[in-house]
Amino acid sequence: MTIYSEIQENKVKTAVIMVLFIMFITVISYVFGEVNGSGLSYAGVALIFSGFMSFFSYYFSDRIVLALSKAHEIQKEDNFQLFTTVENLCIGAGLPLPRIYIIDDTAPNAFATGRDPKHAVICVTTGLLQKLEKLELEGVIAHELSHIKNYDIRLMSIVVILVGLVALMSDWFLRFSFWGGGRRRRNSDEGGQLGAIFAIAAIVLALLSPLIAQLIKFAISRSREYLADASAALITRYPQGLASALEKISRDTEPLEASNKATAHLYIVNPLKNLKGPMNNLFSTHPPIEERIKKLREM
Repeated sequence: MTIYSEIQENKVKTAVIMVLFIMFITVISYVFGEVNGSGLSYAGVALIFSGFMSFFSYYFSDRIVLALSKAHEIQKEDNFQLFTTVENLCIGAGLPLPRIYIIDDTAPNAFATGRDPKHAVICVTTGLLQKLEKLELEGVIAHELSHIKNYDIRLMSIVVILVGLVALMSDWFLRFSFWGGGRRRRNSDEGGQLGAIFAIAAIVLALLSPLIAQLIKFAISRSREYLADASAALITRYPQGLASALEKISRDTEPLEASNKATAHLYIVNPLKNLKGPMNNLFSTHPPIEERIKKLREM
């Protein structure tokens, strides 16, 4: 598989998942509306509410993450090699220079954040700078720049809003149904059997849809990681550098003290301890590291 075909495949995969996600939300809205008689306004209110909740996170998440990670900004004189590496790769990728931060932690890792290329941040640990060779470091930086160039932060913000929409709709439906607040459109005169089917389907969807939405979110996140790997290989023209870096980072046993469950999904390799197995892969924001390395080796 070539770099270009890998990039195209993951772009298509993301688009397909997003379309299916929107279709899923449409079905939920219709079923809930049929049972409670609330129509499209039901989904509209939930969408506005979840969007409002995500607004603050979208514009200020980079500051929150950097504060939680205890990262500090650097200038060229602070770390000439890192700064020039980012500069050179930005020129090759056609991106403005992001702000560069360092976390004083011996565990090797890195992440990017920011809502668009003009408001982007790249953050690396001191362990990454100490343990990687130059070509490996370039691969990691190119991966993070790819997240910025591909607007992955913006995409995942939209996905978070949609996941929040599903959770709110499900919660409201269960509350209204339990307290009898819903106005049933399908009574016995209009077809009681069909109404009962809609009611059962709505309850099942209300219970399962938040989990399904989370699984879709994880699937999109994993697809964007594959895309960032392939895009990084296109920037550096050397996929082996990133593959070697992923091997070193994944084999490192030092825990990243600055990470937590709220920020783990941002890092190039999940800094939290992973349990192996198909169920863990299903609920992970990162693809299996072995699969990522394999794809890069085959480019």
